[in-house]
Formats: sequence, C-alpha cells, structure tokens
Amino acid sequence: MIFWIASYPKSGNTWLRALISSYFFSQDGNFSKDLIKNIDQFPEKIHFQGFRYNQKAVTDTSKLWIKAQEKINKDNKIRFFKTHNIFGKINDQPFTDKKNSIACIYIVRDPRNVITSLKNHYELSYDEAFDFITNERRYIYDQHKKEDYSDFQFIGSWKTNFQSWKYQNEIPIKFVKYEDLLCKTYSISFQIIEYINEILKKKEKVDKKKLENAVKSTSFDKLKKEESAKGFSESILSKQKNKKIPFFFLGPKNNWKKILDNNIQKKLSKNFEENLKELFYT
Repeated sequence: MIFWIASYPKSGNTWLRALISSYFFSQDGNFSKDLIKNIDQFPEKIHFQGFRYNQKAVTDTSKLWIKAQEKINKDNKIRFFKTHNIFGKINDQPFTDKKNSIACIYIVRDPRNVITSLKNHYELSYDEAFDFITNERRYIYDQHKKEDYSDFQFIGSWKTNFQSWKYQNEIPIKFVKYEDLLCKTYSISFQIIEYINEILKKKEKVDKKKLENAVKSTSFDKLKKEESAKGFSESILSKQKNKKIPFFFLGPKNNWKKILDNNIQKKLSKNFEENLKELFYT
C-alpha cells in the first residue's frame, strides 16, 4: 500500500520527506541525501515499464496510474511516495484509490511564499509565477526530456491542489501547515511520526532521541550547506545557464510581507481570499 506525502510544488514536501526518511530509514535519525530516495516520486517513467502508452501525449499515462500502483503493491509492502498530483481524475481516470493507498500527509504553505519559490525554481517572472499558481489546468513534467511526458503530474492551482486532498473521503489524511512545521518543528514532527505509526499499526512509542537527530540534521541551513557541498538530486538544470538551480533557496527567510511585490501580494490575496481565511493565513 502507498503512503502519500503530497503537496503543491515548493510547499515543503522535500523537507517533510527528509524528516520522515531520516526517522524511519536510518539507525540514528541523522539525515544523509541517499535516505530521501526511500520516498521517490510518483508518477515517474519507471512506473510505466511494461505498459503501452504514448509518451508524446501529455495525459496518456493517466490511464495507467491505477495499474502502475497495483503493480507497485503486488508484494503487499508499505511504500512512501511523494506527489504533487491532485487527488482527482483526468480523462475519468482516478489518480489513486483506497485499494492502493493507505493514507496521506499533505503539507500546505501560504501561496504568497510559494510564489517566490516557484519563481526561483522554474525561472519565472512574478507575473508568470502568478499565472502558474492560479492556473486550474496547470501540469508539470521534466521539461529537459523533449516530447516525453511520462512523469506528467496534473497539479491544478494552489487552491485546487490542497482542497482535492483535504476534502476527499477515500483515505485517511493528516494536514500539516508548513508554517507550523517551521515554528514548532519537533512537536509537529512528533505528531507526524505518531500518525504514521498509528496508520501502520506500529505499537512502539516515538524514539525521542532519534527524532531530535532527524530534526537537527534536516534544518534548512544544514540541507542548504549539504547541497552546496555535495549537490542535491532534486535540483534541476537551468534553462538559461549550464548549471543547476539551487533547490534550497530562501527557506525561513522567504517572508512575503518583506520581499513580495505589492501588486502581486494584492492579486494573490484577492484570488485566494477565502482559502487564506480557511487556513488562517493573515
């Protein structure tokens, strides 16, 4: 069964996976960059090996989402996967279902901070980033693989993405705010580990020392320093320069009240007004 770590892009998914993989896939809780490979992305091209589909057609893999998950689940093991896909259907094909998924942790982040990270990661202007985050038909894929949409993910808008997961009733979900994880890292991480243990019916208590190590070793500064020294598997190659764009950009310093253009602030606040109230973002 699949345990999803879901989010809209640039919302803290990688940090959350680093924390979870450090705790569950290491002896002492200390992070190393290979640990995060225990929580790979779905979908990716490897998941469709042995299936027939047109890689040049943007949505063609959607017809294989469930079949690919059934193949993954044949051995009846629990696996964690990250995704940015909505919980919903494309061409009447569901992304997942309760037969293949055991639960989800969804991490949401204030869109007024997400937009700055999107701008950096995808090399966009603020206007382009605004169009990106509000586009209900937005999808992503590896743009460096020409005419190959095998890892296509339909993400929708920021609003559509979080609501599709939060208000579905098929699988259990724990909803986490990035800002809470940032301000109360240990206590929120403790709750997350407790939730995973409960879902997986693990009877042991949270190992506090191991969790402390996981929290310390996955701080933004440490992850950024490790990326500078050793690189990071999820950083992407710039479309403009022959070098990779740093994955860990501003982190806690990404404060929309200080750095976001006033016009974009107003547009985002108006566009997502009800959602910001719903999530208690002021």
